[in-house]
Amino acid sequence: MAGENQARKRGAVYALFAIVVLASASGNLSQTAVNAMLGDIMGEFALSVDLGQWLTTSYMLVLGVTVPVATFLSRRLSVRRHVFLALSFFLVGALADLLAPNFAVLLVGRVLQAVSTGLLMPLMQTIAMTSFPPGRQATAMGIAGVAMGFAPNIGPTIGGAMSFSWGWRSLFVLLAALTVMLAIAAAIAIKPASARDTGARLDIVSLTMSTIGFGGLLLGFSNASSFAPSSPFIWAPIVLGALFLTLFVRRQKRVDHPLITMEIFASRQYTAGFVAQNLLNASFMGVTLIVPLYVEGLCGGTALEAGVVLLPGTVAALLLNPLAGVLTDRVGVRPVAVVSGVFLAAGAVLMSFLESDTPLWAVTLCQAVRAVGVSGLVGPLTSWSLAKLPRPIVADGSSFCIAARQACASLGTSVMVFAITAVGATSAGVADPALAYQVAFGFSAVMAVATLGFIVAKVR
Repeated sequence: MAGENQARKRGAVYALFAIVVLASASGNLSQTAVNAMLGDIMGEFALSVDLGQWLTTSYMLVLGVTVPVATFLSRRLSVRRHVFLALSFFLVGALADLLAPNFAVLLVGRVLQAVSTGLLMPLMQTIAMTSFPPGRQATAMGIAGVAMGFAPNIGPTIGGAMSFSWGWRSLFVLLAALTVMLAIAAAIAIKPASARDTGARLDIVSLTMSTIGFGGLLLGFSNASSFAPSSPFIWAPIVLGALFLTLFVRRQKRVDHPLITMEIFASRQYTAGFVAQNLLNASFMGVTLIVPLYVEGLCGGTALEAGVVLLPGTVAALLLNPLAGVLTDRVGVRPVAVVSGVFLAAGAVLMSFLESDTPLWAVTLCQAVRAVGVSGLVGPLTSWSLAKLPRPIVADGSSFCIAARQACASLGTSVMVFAITAVGATSAGVADPALAYQVAFGFSAVMAVATLGFIVAKVR
């Protein structure tokens, strides 16, 4: 009888985890799929490039500022209500985009989908770390890595294919249908339960500081690719964001009901994992944007060839994220992280030497080596950083790290785009036009080597 109850509980956890992973994957896929459909969307609504890019920029901004709220909701709501709230946001957003008569409605739909993803990502990591026993947590986080790595990588491919074949609105038909199926599965699999803390209170001042803090940083870093370095559209949001984020952290140490407790940094393991993950995101996220620019802009390749170069990253994310989690549970985090870090650094350094006449097979190989490293680090670093936190504050650690990673990924991408723009503008007429891309890839290499060095020094 006890064995049957244990098996039933285990099955319920697996079902819940699968639903949340798939829902998170839908959100991350939606985030990047629109990149490949922007041309068709801008054509239909007669949008400028600057205005059209808000469909992707707004998603990143809203996701980043929503994530901290997930910590409060994880206390105040049951898991069932938390999941249904997130799925409701996503379904309404997908339907708004599907039926959008104008750009404003389309943008609102994207914002609602981003809110959903921001609510689900910390919940997914919290379930992996609190509902699975020690020895299986890294494996669970590796499976969650499919949502964090594979889904956004395959997003542009799916978005581009669907937009080409059936029009850009077809993506939102798929997303809406998938959300309905997940909602039905959730209604069956997730049983009603009481909230962890029905007396939890939302500190509005903390929420405001968090929103302005993370939102300002994300907006400023995003604007860095569109404005001159001296533009107030860059520095004003960054300075304001840094100020309010500092005030946010100070307030969390003083109030009775912090939005995110700063006790997470009492754990040296969490602090080390936090730094390593931010270095990693600064290194690799921008490369997915720079590689297509390099292939199509400098090498004269096609969008298909650019997709082929990125394909190893997609395959690696699907296969290696779960494998890295299993290996971490079996042999420990250090060997997995060090070996993966070597792959990351080697691939990133090699890419900093790419020329305009480098064969695409060589570019693909470099990207494959780098992608193996990324896929081997995402899950293990996340699970290791959260492993020593007390269970009640795992959600806090997950939320704060996700929001910080978003900002670092935006920073890394902006630096790479700025390097291409600035160096390219000053190197006109220079014999080596690949210099701008080498500088951009060089920044990624520096961050990758820093990631490896930090892992070697701190991850045990």
